[in-house]
Amino acid sequence: MRRDSRLSGVLHVLLHMAEHPAPMTSETLARAMGTNPVVIRRLMAGLRERGFVQSGKGHGGGWTIACDLAAVSLRDVYEALGRPALLAMGNRTEAPGCLVEQAVNAALGDAFDQAEALLLRRFGDLTLAALSADFHERLAGRGGSTDLEKNHAA
Repeated sequence: MRRDSRLSGVLHVLLHMAEHPAPMTSETLARAMGTNPVVIRRLMAGLRERGFVQSGKGHGGGWTIACDLAAVSLRDVYEALGRPALLAMGNRTEAPGCLVEQAVNAALGDAFDQAEALLLRRFGDLTLAALSADFHERLAGRGGSTDLEKNHAA
């Protein structure tokens, strides 16, 4: 089963954008992420609606960060993406007639609900600023560049 990596991808893009003083085109971001510019534009649409990013058209246009990284949590970004499924597992059937399967569903459903609540709480505790700080610590340890093209060279 293929995992939904939109949250990871968007967080990646946002942190690169935070390091770049000028607007970044969908084409540049897509090239770095190994995807299509249309995918980037779709992902960014929900973020723009929430005021996390803004876009400009024409020469010199592109995507820019429009928020304080310390004020935006991973949960905020997750919600801006439309709350994609967090867990890949689920019940075999949602309304089983079998009492055994009803017991299994009850136990699994409770565990899934608790796991999701814990994950969402953790997402709420982590900000984009915390991710950026972690990146900068790693960068300092490596002595590298924040240049998007250099960090994503094939």
